[in-house]
Amino acid sequence: MQTKRFLIPAILSCLGLLFLAGCSRQSQQANSLQIKGSDTMVNLGQAWAEAFMKVYPKVSVAVTGGGSGTGIAALLSKTCDIAELSRELKPEEIAMAREKGFDPKQITVALDGLAVVVHPANPLSQLTMEQLAAIFSGKVTNWKEIGGADLAIVVLSREVNSGTHVYFKEHVLRGMRKESQAEFAANALMLSSSQAIADEVAQNPGAVGYYGMGYISPREKALAIANDAASPFVQPTIENVVSQAYPISRPLLMVTRGQPQGPVADFLTFVLGPEGQKIVKEIDFVPVKKN
Repeated sequence: MQTKRFLIPAILSCLGLLFLAGCSRQSQQANSLQIKGSDTMVNLGQAWAEAFMKVYPKVSVAVTGGGSGTGIAALLSKTCDIAELSRELKPEEIAMAREKGFDPKQITVALDGLAVVVHPANPLSQLTMEQLAAIFSGKVTNWKEIGGADLAIVVLSREVNSGTHVYFKEHVLRGMRKESQAEFAANALMLSSSQAIADEVAQNPGAVGYYGMGYISPREKALAIANDAASPFVQPTIENVVSQAYPISRPLLMVTRGQPQGPVADFLTFVLGPEGQKIVKEIDFVPVKKN
């Protein structure tokens, strides 16, 4: 009987420790955010995180890239709290989320223009959307075919897991035509990040690539783009993205599992608030709110 008297408190004590451990893990998770996804947005996400943690010092925020597809996969597997996307969710991704028991909420947090860039020595300064489609699909293989130097074109693209890759294929190569099956040139170099494209263009006179305009630097030349030969050629600038004059513009999104709550809601409120949208402009993207 004495053994039983000591056994019951011991069991209760163990259960209490387990309960406290569970609470501790929940509390720890509640005070940390994992954000994963678009490489286009990773620098922006990290800038937001640093500023947010100054306002909310008890919340730890970690931001990593890997591509929009990686972000969605992490959200579905519950290994991140927010997915950053440089494209909208695909119908099959929404269906997968609902199978997992939640409706994904997409929030537009910034706007972006995709810059098409070449080496500064390239004499061309402008192209039409039709010319871009011909170049990136491999129909045009030498710059002289479109008025440039006699030099083979080296096509650079983001890898297939990238939302930037998907957006460029749908909007430029396929012209948003559902019947189109156009793909990138078979010899296109698929690079893992926007920075990798910038680095290759900067040292390769024949290269052409694309990335979010926040990556534009003097080491590359951004081309003016026109919808067609009869339309004006437009540079990728904040003003031209806001006015929708620039043909290759897109929303940048954050996706959550259902309605944002707790630290996730606090983070999104910060991102869409005056300081968060000021950071958008400082990183050379386009704010979605005028505060």
